[in-house]
Amino acid sequence: MKENLVLATRNRKKQQEMEQLVDGLDLQILTLRDFPDCPEVIEDGATFVENARKKAVEVSLHTGEMALADDSGLEVDALDGAPGVYSARYARGEESTDEENTQKVLDELGNAPSSKRRGRFVCAAVLAKDGKVLFSTEQTVEGVIASEPKGKGGFGYDPIFYYPPYGKTLAEASPEEKHAVSHRGKALREVCAYLKNQSR
Repeated sequence: MKENLVLATRNRKKQQEMEQLVDGLDLQILTLRDFPDCPEVIEDGATFVENARKKAVEVSLHTGEMALADDSGLEVDALDGAPGVYSARYARGEESTDEENTQKVLDELGNAPSSKRRGRFVCAAVLAKDGKVLFSTEQTVEGVIASEPKGKGGFGYDPIFYYPPYGKTLAEASPEEKHAVSHRGKALREVCAYLKNQSR
């Protein structure tokens, strides 16, 4: 009987990406759709790690299963690290769409030259069971905020996140290319390595 792992997110696109990244694990992957009565976790932490830890701990307690939560977002140097932990609700709170959030960042940067458009994606991933944190990591990928959205892949701020080594935005990259270098790809590879090590 395989052990269960609950992906603690209701974001369909993030869930799909997480499922791809944990695909090699010998675990039964569940999502919050399997636990419709699981209460919404209020993400009121000051850091990505705090939010991910809170989600993982609360979901593990509610479901009685091992839970994996991630909190991630965009930090732009010229905006003093904004949108940061508010990335998903940057434009107008909880109702914000990806497009609105992206446009707000572009509007705030205006015509700033690329030297002033540096930023990074950050992903904190936390694994918890029975309310206790088993493993935690935070990973980043550095890039430049493009002047306009490009590409149809990915989600969130991917269309304006230009990754210089690829010469394109992460929304223009294939899923395999994105996973190889992304903040979430790096973080979940560490989670997978931890889990595989524990099962030896």
